[in-house]
Amino acid sequence: MSHPMKRTTRGDQRRRRAAATGAVALGLALTATACGGSGSSGDGKQELKGKSVTVAGVWTGVEQKNFKKVLQAFEDETGAETNFISTGDNVSTVIGSKIEGGNAPDVVMVPQPGVLKQFADKNWLQPLSATVYEKAGINFAPVWRDYGTINGKYYGLYFKASHKSTVWYSPDAFAQAGVQPPKTFDEMLKTGKTLADSGLPAFSVAGEDGWTLTDWFENVYLSQEGPKKYDQLAEHKIKWTDPSVVKALTTLGKLFKDKNLVAGGNSEALRTDFPESVENVFGTEPKAGMVYEGDFVGGIVSGEFKKKVGKDAKFFGFPAVKGGKTPVVGGGDAATVLKAGKNREAAMKLVEFMATPEAAKIWAEAGGFISPNEKLDTGAYQDKTSRTTAESIVKAGNSVRFDLSDQTPAAFGGTQGKGMWKALQDFLRDPSDPAAAAEKLEAEAAKAYKDTQN
Repeated sequence: MSHPMKRTTRGDQRRRRAAATGAVALGLALTATACGGSGSSGDGKQELKGKSVTVAGVWTGVEQKNFKKVLQAFEDETGAETNFISTGDNVSTVIGSKIEGGNAPDVVMVPQPGVLKQFADKNWLQPLSATVYEKAGINFAPVWRDYGTINGKYYGLYFKASHKSTVWYSPDAFAQAGVQPPKTFDEMLKTGKTLADSGLPAFSVAGEDGWTLTDWFENVYLSQEGPKKYDQLAEHKIKWTDPSVVKALTTLGKLFKDKNLVAGGNSEALRTDFPESVENVFGTEPKAGMVYEGDFVGGIVSGEFKKKVGKDAKFFGFPAVKGGKTPVVGGGDAATVLKAGKNREAAMKLVEFMATPEAAKIWAEAGGFISPNEKLDTGAYQDKTSRTTAESIVKAGNSVRFDLSDQTPAAFGGTQGKGMWKALQDFLRDPSDPAAAAEKLEAEAAKAYKDTQN
């Protein structure tokens, strides 16, 4: 799941340029759609004037600002008014409340396959149009359309992808400590200790945001146990008390136990949210040399701290755990249309636009974004680092493993203060007993899966 900074920055001139570029492209896309018999009676110009589309998603800060550039392009071309509301991390709870209250948004950017399935099972979603389905087939690898399909119906267009196997570091800190990017997990711990000896703790860990801890675990588990076990655990075909889980927690515990590796120690990590963890490495007063999270860290570094990705901030792939392969964990946000929304026609037009490379280009140029759209020219990305990351996601195809917690029921893998998030926060607080942590995880998982069957 992609998560933003809380503070916003301004880039109005870039927004206007991106919106203007997107508006021209959108005009061509919507005109072609209208001529193709999709049900549109307009000519692609101001055909939705007087209508509004409310979009809900997790994004705030820089990410929300950049997504609004995409919405602005849609507004400029169609005449529709768009509104964005941030749900925070509890997407399912917030949307459920809004549907009950009669003020449901029209489009929801769903950050987890588990939540997408939950929404579909509750009959909240309108199947996406034939036009969206066709565009997805043309512009995306089959795996992304599969991710959005529940029980044979296509509900979610994956507009934004994320590469969640990246460890970001300060080149200056590495140079001062005389270290190089590590190739293995054990080497990464040794590198961290060398950094600490030079006066700067190794990692800023965003323990206040439990989702970051699930990502830590998933990379360790995928590398250490391989994709088959990973898939079995994601589907709860093996229990969280399985020895493989205890083994992965033990490996992760090597990092969490060492106060020299975790900036401020465990208690401080539990008070550090994701935006602060990035600031601790790339802000004006560095408190750590590295921060683990997805490619979206780059957008925050360039957008909030005005630093150049690839020069002032670099990353290395999450290193392989001993005996395993380098993991590639992915994620993404899917555009869905709610049945309870008041403007389904306009909402569907927005999702049709989001299926085009022109829409993806707007955010790609703004930074902090990776698109699974194969037709997007990678030259649109701001820097070589973003281009390389995007290309690896597109080329990986079916070999990418989707974020494990995102595949589970929301009560287990996607709710603040509950389930996997809470259990791993407790483990960060006291990493001395991996077996006990595994028992907590299984208890939470069993309850969440049972509830989905009732």
